[in-house]
Amino acid sequence: MTDYVPPLRDMQFCLHEMGVIDRLRKLSAFENLGNDVIDAVLEGSGTFAREVLAPINHTADIEGASISDGVVSTPDGFAEAYQKFVDGGWASLPFNPVYGGQNLPWVLAAATQEMWISANTSWSLCQILTTGAVELLSEHGTDEQKSLYLGKLISGSWSGTMNLTEPHAGSDLGKLSCKAIPAGDHYNIQGQKIYITYGDHDMADNIIHFVLARTPEANSGPKGISLFIVPKVLVNPDGTLGALNDLRCLSLEKKLGINASPTCVMSYGDNDGAVGYLVGEEGRGLNAMFTMMNNARLNIGISGLAIAERAYQQARDYAKERHQFGPIVKHPDIRRMLMTMKAQIEAMRAVIFDAALALDYAKKSPGIAQQARINLLIPMVKAWCADLGVEITSLALQIHGGAGFMESTGVAQHFRDARIAPIYEGTNGIQSIDLISRKVLRDKGTAMFAWINDARETIKNGAKNDVGQATQQGLDHLAELTDWMLENSVTTVNPALAGANAYLRIFGVVAGGVQLNNATELANQPRYKTSAFHNAKLITAKFYSSHILPQISGLRQTIEYGHEEVMTLPDTSF
Repeated sequence: MTDYVPPLRDMQFCLHEMGVIDRLRKLSAFENLGNDVIDAVLEGSGTFAREVLAPINHTADIEGASISDGVVSTPDGFAEAYQKFVDGGWASLPFNPVYGGQNLPWVLAAATQEMWISANTSWSLCQILTTGAVELLSEHGTDEQKSLYLGKLISGSWSGTMNLTEPHAGSDLGKLSCKAIPAGDHYNIQGQKIYITYGDHDMADNIIHFVLARTPEANSGPKGISLFIVPKVLVNPDGTLGALNDLRCLSLEKKLGINASPTCVMSYGDNDGAVGYLVGEEGRGLNAMFTMMNNARLNIGISGLAIAERAYQQARDYAKERHQFGPIVKHPDIRRMLMTMKAQIEAMRAVIFDAALALDYAKKSPGIAQQARINLLIPMVKAWCADLGVEITSLALQIHGGAGFMESTGVAQHFRDARIAPIYEGTNGIQSIDLISRKVLRDKGTAMFAWINDARETIKNGAKNDVGQATQQGLDHLAELTDWMLENSVTTVNPALAGANAYLRIFGVVAGGVQLNNATELANQPRYKTSAFHNAKLITAKFYSSHILPQISGLRQTIEYGHEEVMTLPDTSF
């Protein structure tokens, strides 16, 4: 099994050479951020990923999380690794220093997340959710709630969860039935939640659940839902821990992948009711929860990249070591698969850094346009990268042949772990619908056309090379399809929604092309003429232009000419 090697050089290429950090320094909050700090964080988090998280990844997958007499246990080494994570201050990187954060950029946090997820996806889910909980509470909590909870969440000594799904309420949260009964200064929460990642575990001192529930007088449907803080252990006014709350984990789900992470069926209020505290206004719970969900969606996009990177490393090394009529890395079909993996991984990483940069701008230089840009990018990053994570891990398994199908090689785990990403935090179908309905149709394409125009400006100097030309064609397709979506949704949105998945895919592929064109322009500079690293960037980008960008034409055909067939077959014919 291949050891994980953090891709520091590729990250530094994106951050330093492609100008991400230069653009970041235009924000006053980061104008003095030194390269030495950035590289130290990258190297330190990479060391933690390689030396602490990666060695326990495969064994933890075999052992899995467990429950006995209502007590949930994580696999051997998880709790110890988590304590090292807390002690190292890794949980606090992008957050407010008032509550113990380090005020570092989200761009840098994205890089660290990639390495931790690559090294151990199941373990990383705990801190991913806690990151989202911090974002939620920072934006929607009262001063008292922030003072009581944020410091512990930011340090990582307490963890956070997201409680949405119920047995009969998944994406349709209007069917949610969990109750919140007013009880003086709090609410009594009663109900059951399913699929709660790290709903209970033995790694943190307390678990702060963010629970969607319905108050007695609430309207039916989504507008009647409120959000509540429901701690596993009640917190005294001075911040010390008190009595156990009335909640418990009923069972752990048996899953295809991410076996080491406890996915809990949670019960609230079996006795008097679990104590919960309202976040924001009654009936506005979904608005607050979307803050946490959007953060999680960005991180799930990162997980698609991260698992793909880990699988690529293993497939690459296996192809060099495995001999069938010579080393299989020499075979054209193996090279095709490796190049497909490599090109899309480099595109994903650059796109994710660009999205994280947009998030930094939205937070440090807020405005309607900045927020619209990150809102536009998040569903694309989540869905496109999650899908590619599955596709690339499948290619890694294919390169291993029969050995890949065996659990002993470890590559099957990457495929299993990647498969959840297109499903949770809003399925990729939901992301596609969100992109079309909320981010394109609602503002008549304003944010999308702004992104397209900026992309055209970015690549205009490179439009003479193969990558630039192919990307320019892709941008033209995207612009024309955006007009088509607007024109064909006037009377009904069905044509637009039928093509939503393909439209999002085109957006992702084009965004990757923009970034790889930028890489081409940089690597083509005379000073890099003898650099093997930069020459590899040129070849990889050209492969992307000849093998990945041409997919757009076919996808466009399915949108413009295939939408009627999606909905015309009678239900009884399925």
